[in-house]
Amino acid sequence: MKQRTAIRTPSDIQPLWEKLTQELIHILDAHGVCAAVAAEVAMYTQTKTVVAVSNRLQQLYDVWICQPDGTMQQTRWENAAITLDRLIQEGRVVYWEKFNTGAREQIQSELWHLPKNGVLAMPLPYPNGVRDITPPGALCLIDPEPDCPLNIDSLQKLGMHITSFLDRAYLRHRSDQQEIEFTVVSEISHAFSAKLSLENIYQQLSDSVRRTLNVHSISVGLVDPVTQDIVFVSALMGPLFKNLPPIRVKSGQGIAGYVAQQGTPLIVNNAYADKRFFSKPDTLSGFETQSILCVPLVVEHRVIGILEAINKKDGDFNKEDLKLLQAISGPLAAAIENAQLHLDVLAEKRRIETMFASMSEGILVMNPEGWITIVNDALSSLMRLPEAELVGQEARKMVRTRTGNFGEFMERVLRKEEAYPQLACDIYQGDGEYVPVLVSGTFIEDEEGQIKEAIFVFSDLRQIREVERMRDDFFHNIVHELRTPLATILMYARLLREGKASDDKAKADRFLGVIERESDRLQRMVRQMLQLAKLEAREIQRSSEMVNLNKLFDELLPPLADRATEKGLLFSQRIQPNLPPIVGNEETLYIIFKNLVENAIKFTLSGAVRVNAQATPQEITVRVSDDGIGIPAQAMPNLYKRFYRTATAVERGIAGTGLGLYMVKEGVEKHGGSITVTSKEGKGTTFLIKFPAASG
Repeated sequence: MKQRTAIRTPSDIQPLWEKLTQELIHILDAHGVCAAVAAEVAMYTQTKTVVAVSNRLQQLYDVWICQPDGTMQQTRWENAAITLDRLIQEGRVVYWEKFNTGAREQIQSELWHLPKNGVLAMPLPYPNGVRDITPPGALCLIDPEPDCPLNIDSLQKLGMHITSFLDRAYLRHRSDQQEIEFTVVSEISHAFSAKLSLENIYQQLSDSVRRTLNVHSISVGLVDPVTQDIVFVSALMGPLFKNLPPIRVKSGQGIAGYVAQQGTPLIVNNAYADKRFFSKPDTLSGFETQSILCVPLVVEHRVIGILEAINKKDGDFNKEDLKLLQAISGPLAAAIENAQLHLDVLAEKRRIETMFASMSEGILVMNPEGWITIVNDALSSLMRLPEAELVGQEARKMVRTRTGNFGEFMERVLRKEEAYPQLACDIYQGDGEYVPVLVSGTFIEDEEGQIKEAIFVFSDLRQIREVERMRDDFFHNIVHELRTPLATILMYARLLREGKASDDKAKADRFLGVIERESDRLQRMVRQMLQLAKLEAREIQRSSEMVNLNKLFDELLPPLADRATEKGLLFSQRIQPNLPPIVGNEETLYIIFKNLVENAIKFTLSGAVRVNAQATPQEITVRVSDDGIGIPAQAMPNLYKRFYRTATAVERGIAGTGLGLYMVKEGVEKHGGSITVTSKEGKGTTFLIKFPAASG
């Protein structure tokens, strides 16, 4: 290119200088400065004037073309850099003749479509400008006349003047941008601090940051505390990842793993050119990662995850983007940590509430002043008072005792006199009845050793007392049951020894029959006790043998049918042929059915005893019913307990140990079956047992 050293002698540009100053002093927008400069220079010089400045990423030029009459055209040039970059590199005013310029440059650069002869061009900002503030640009006079008021020297002075206004405008723009970013960060921080829901935090993050940074997407990966893997939050991954499992990368793997491991931010503007980039998520989803800005999420010098901005829409990520994302990462990390702690607290609260609600023991919590703060359902039921009448009341007034002193026990607990204080007492219920309980007490201290709360556990002793009573009844019955047959055996044995039946064979046979029958009775009792001992020792277990029920019933039912007939009862049985087998223990199944049928015969004074067995391919149903004395409704809850005998049986003098139904239920459940009973006092009883049939 041929450089033109001068057009004419220097002229006075004071009027243009003053005019520009008056106009630009009020313009704080860079584009407004460019438009005003193009207009004033064009009209002052009566020459077509072009002002061009590149965008922030220097990918293209915003251009203002002004005619001498003030007509303005604003456009964008993408290929102007072919010419203007050379001008900016030279850093001084030059004159280029069009026909001395390369043909390729003339064809490709929009600038060379305007002149006929040449261009007088000046770079912007001029050398005294702050180049990291004002982006590169140029002021061009198209085909200036020889007597043009501006020459190289005057343009240089004008360039310095214009540059000062451009610097001011871009500084103002940067200040406004920083203020906006500060506002965004402040709003995001405030929003984060006000939210304890991770879902709301991620929604706020996605909307605000994606819009501010002008990126395609935002992602968050959290460090798994167990494996140290980075697990990305699915809610932020976008629709392409919707049907994929959660994205997980190992510590140190990929950009995210590297940032989390090193604890330092990273800008990658060409993802696939970076060896650290992990492309598997792109392959699985079809998403294409182009650029990544990744910063660590740090809480108290501990990296809890990473924050990524992905695919900037208007160019490459830069340091300004990094500063903004780092400013957001601090409040975000704190918000995520607080939200997770909040979730942990809620989970712990639900766990404690569930424990309180599900405990069979009554729980009472009171403050150091003795006021009740919490009770559970078990205590409310035990005291027969609703929770609302207990909470907020004085514990010593609400817990009234028939025996023992709960008030003194409270003081013992609060004085920390004992390690494990307990009180056995009877407490009054809301309806005036009382119940025996064992109260255990403890306290909770704060960091300074002061008692914050006292907790009292009320254990209901009624069941234990009932078991003790049934145990005493059991031993009483056992003694009675053993004494009667032993006395009978002893009496007839002495009669035989004394020769009372030596001459009478029939009498001797009758004596021996009584001895044999009473011995069988003793043997049955001993066998039942042995079975109970095995059951308690868990020796009777469900084995893997196939039990043929038809064979079992053929062996079991005939002797029982004879016993029922001897008692004058009608005995009927309907056993389906070819019943499917049961996987289990034959001895246990034998005891189950024998106890049920024997009980039906024992408790039926007149009428019938019926045994039915039917099956489907999946299930076997056995029904044992009678027309006996029935079971009182109040006895149903305790029917299968050890040693329990109904008051009706005791009053009628029907012998028994109270162990038969307990053993039946235990045996049925060990075989995966179920047992139900329906009964009406004086009308009879029906037991229904269901077992799963053996598969195959």
